[in-house]
Parts: sequence; C-alpha cells; structure tokens
Amino acid sequence: METSKLWSEKLSLEYIKGELVRTAYSTDVNLLTKLDPRVILIWYCYFAIVPWFIHSHIVLVGYLLFMVFLTYKAKVSPLLLAVLGLGLLGEMGILFAISLLFGGNLETVMPMFWLSIKLGSISLASVAVFTSLNPEKFSDALLRMGFPPTFSFSVAYGYRILPILLEELQQIILSYRLRGLAPSKNGVFYWRKLAYYLIIFMRSFYPLILNTAKRSRTTVEALETKGFSYGAKDSNMIKLKTGYLKLTYIDYAFVMITILYLIIVHALHFVL
Repeated sequence: METSKLWSEKLSLEYIKGELVRTAYSTDVNLLTKLDPRVILIWYCYFAIVPWFIHSHIVLVGYLLFMVFLTYKAKVSPLLLAVLGLGLLGEMGILFAISLLFGGNLETVMPMFWLSIKLGSISLASVAVFTSLNPEKFSDALLRMGFPPTFSFSVAYGYRILPILLEELQQIILSYRLRGLAPSKNGVFYWRKLAYYLIIFMRSFYPLILNTAKRSRTTVEALETKGFSYGAKDSNMIKLKTGYLKLTYIDYAFVMITILYLIIVHALHFVL
C-alpha cells in the first residue's frame, strides 16, 4: 500500500505540473544558471552536434561522464531523467528488434549500445542546459545573438505556456471523470483502468487544442495592444532589454575548463 501510494503521488498530474513549472521557469540556482545564456547556448551547440561525428569509445565515454556531472550540478528533475532513460532503452530495444527481423544477431547490440551512449550524452546536455535557462534569459540571448524578435519571443512563450497547457488538460480530464463512469473492476494488470484513462486522454485532445487557440488569439491581441511589433524593430529597445547580459569571470572559467577537459579526453584517445 505504501509503495502504491508513493507511485500514485509521483505519477500524479500535480507532481508532473510542478516539475514542469520548476523546469520551465528555472527556479533552482545551480552552476549553469550563473553563466551568461549566450555562453550556454554556444557551448550546447558544440555538444549537440560534434558527438555525432565522433566514433572513439573513449571520447564518447568522456563526453558522457562530463554530461552526467553537469546534469547532477544542474539539479535536473528526476521525472525528466526517468523519461529520458525510458526513451533510450525503448529506442535501443526497438532497433534491436528491427535488426533481428532483417537477419541481425547479438553482435548488433554493441553498435546500438554505443549509439545509445552518444544519444545519452547529447540528451543529458540538452536537459542540463534547458533546465538551467530561464525563458526570459533564453529569449534575450537569442535576441542579442541576432535572431528575429518573433522567433525569440516564440521560444519564451513556448516555455511559459507548457504549465498552462498541463493545467488546462487537468481541468478537462477532471470534467470528463465527473461526467463519466469509471470501471468498477480494474481487471488483469489494471487493463480496464488503463483503457478508461486512455479514452479520456484521447477525448481531451480536441478541447485542449480549441482552448489553446483561444488563448493564443488573446495573447496576440494583448501583445499588439502594448506595441510588440513596433518595439521589436527598435534597436534601442533591444539594447535596453538585453543590456544586463554581460560576460563575467565565471563564463571565461567555464569555457577554459571545458576546453581543457576536451583536450584531455581527446589526448587519451591517441594515447590509449
């Protein structure tokens, strides 16, 4: 009973909503939140692209260990890590099943394992960076780097609307549960209960999209009333808005430590 109660609390919509709010708004202070967001984005571009072209096992393990350390320092939500782990395991299992259908054998496990290591390091870099980036700083960094103002705002808006969408989904699901009849018996492996909730989720999709469209129209009208289109084209406004973004000694130290670590990892590849 205690275990079932613990799992129900961890998988509840309230818990998921709280974790999304904490992730989207970057409420926790950690190592990466102290850095300039422009430095974080440039750093992320390297670790999101370069690992795809690396085949050395030593280098890939070194990248993965570095990402694990940063993920720990970034205080990433356990929910995100659990979803990431299940996704990697599921992808590896699906690829292995497909390889067996086309004449593969157990020798295909190792290439898929190293592919999962590569995907794991990239994914950990993603969750560590975007968990630590406040939507406002993320948008301002893109704006300062020369991206279109509408694109920069869309990124921040996408971050902020996630908790709202989840709350809207929760209200729709509760309304369906109040008007519906839950199964009296759970069935084997709770299949009746799972089918009941699956049907509710499917029926909640259209009302969620409709309510989101209504919210989007209201948001656009509010932005235009406040002069968003005019202000986005004013260079003085952009400088004033992003004037707080400045490089500090922490940013330079982080970049130097990263470069030093990369030199050591790639040197181990040639030595070993």
